[in-house]
Amino acid sequence: MLKPFLYHNLIEAGCDEAGRGCLAGPVFAAAVILPRNFRHDLLNDSKKLTSLQRFRLRDEIIRSAVAWKVASVSNEEIDEMNILRASIKAMHLAVGGLVRKPQFLLIDGNRFFPYSGIEHRTIIRGDAMFLSIAAASVLAKTFRDEFMEKIHNEFPDYGWDRNKGYPTRQHREAILRLGITRYHRRSFNLLNTQMKLDF
Repeated sequence: MLKPFLYHNLIEAGCDEAGRGCLAGPVFAAAVILPRNFRHDLLNDSKKLTSLQRFRLRDEIIRSAVAWKVASVSNEEIDEMNILRASIKAMHLAVGGLVRKPQFLLIDGNRFFPYSGIEHRTIIRGDAMFLSIAAASVLAKTFRDEFMEKIHNEFPDYGWDRNKGYPTRQHREAILRLGITRYHRRSFNLLNTQMKLDF
């Protein structure tokens, strides 16, 4: 059972991102403030859930949350600032869009830039420990999946309806055969043709 909060006396927002390791598309992030009494047996790290479970949970999270926000940073911005900074920028945008200001941020992972006026804690595997981070994980993942399914219609050969932009064999072979699209992250190793490191 995931923990409902870290501090009993603070309004906490959980934050997580989705799409950090993809070759194409934006990185998405979400921030969620849950009610103190919120509990859900199914809610967990979004990677452990099926797509159907994630979308059902998304509706429940949106209905129940005190506040929630999803934000994204484009592939062009990722190339300009690097994926770590882009992921943190997306989380900052999500936090800034909350209709209620949190007093503390629970961040999934081990890297974060302080958000002005709000203390935070980074937690490795936090989406498997705290309900609010797990909820943010579900929102970020489902909103990003919907975006990738939408742009799949523009470039169907890359299989984004299934791989969501991750570096699957089909995706890499399509890049090799067709080249890149305007959604690809040019700063990433898109072809992965180097099989060993040269010293």
